[in-house]
This record gives sequence, structure tokens and C-alpha cells, in this order.
Amino acid sequence: MPILNIEFKAVTNKLTVLEALLQQRHPLFIGHDHQVDTYFNVQQGRLKLREGNIENALIHYEREDTAGAKASHVLLYHHKPDKALKEILIKTLGIKTIVDKQRKIYFIGNVKFHFDTVAGLGTFVEVEAIDKDGTMGKQKLQQQCDEYAALFGIEEKDYCSVSYSDMVLQKV
Repeated sequence: MPILNIEFKAVTNKLTVLEALLQQRHPLFIGHDHQVDTYFNVQQGRLKLREGNIENALIHYEREDTAGAKASHVLLYHHKPDKALKEILIKTLGIKTIVDKQRKIYFIGNVKFHFDTVAGLGTFVEVEAIDKDGTMGKQKLQQQCDEYAALFGIEEKDYCSVSYSDMVLQKV
């Protein structure tokens, strides 16, 4: 069953300032994760294999490429690190691109925060309001994103409309 997220990504040169603002709200710190996301060639949406020291998952998602907070429909498969899975995906689908990032992860309730430093791209903040079981609804998730965008002082020009994978591909 797909998970509904309303999420935004914004470029920032104030990563530590934004993280300090969030810490005033006493979030749960999950940790610092070095993540390598390998994106694969697929017909619909995006498919990535996340390999990290905290998070390891095969993730398929569909989302519009628009700036600001937007809906993302996510299918998530958590796995233990396994080279065979990656080899199968590479052989059957081929690699589209690879995104290498350092990520600090926090939660407040159902809202997940990422403070990212992405190799070759810079620094970003991501906010994901997550409805795992369909009980919260799109409007509530949107309100949560709006609240944290206001807290962080995100302006229209700061929002990213595409994924890190697209940004990496645009630089090539």
C-alpha cells in the first residue's frame, strides 16, 4: 500500500541555523546517515536503492516536479544491506544516476526532517509529513509542511521542484 507524503525540499546556506530552530522544538534525533542512493531506469516514477548506515530501503515514488510542498506516493521496502539486491537491480534496470549525501534525520510526530549535504549540489532541508495509514489526510499534511516552511523562513525561490537525482543529471 502506498504511503502518502506531502513534502518539500529547499536549498539553503543556513543548514545549521535551521537545525538549531528545529531543536528548539525538541525533535527526536535519529542520527547522521551517510546515504548513497542508486537510481534505476524505470518506466514510471522513480526507483532508488538507499544504502546507509541508518536507512536501507528500496523506494519507488511518484511525485510531480513542482516547487513547494507536493504529494508523493511512496512504496517502501526496508532491507538489510545486501549486494545481491543491488546487482539484480543493476543488471535488470541499469543505473540512471547516483546521489551521495550526508543526512541528519529528525522526527516530530509524523513529520520527518532531513538536513542534507549532497555531493556536487550543496546543502538542503527536506520536510516530509507522512501519513502511513491514511488517517491524517492531505490537508493536515499540507498544514504541517506550511508550518515548518514558515519556521525555516523558506521563500518561493528556495524550493526545489525536482529530485536530487534530476539535479545530478542536469549537472552532467
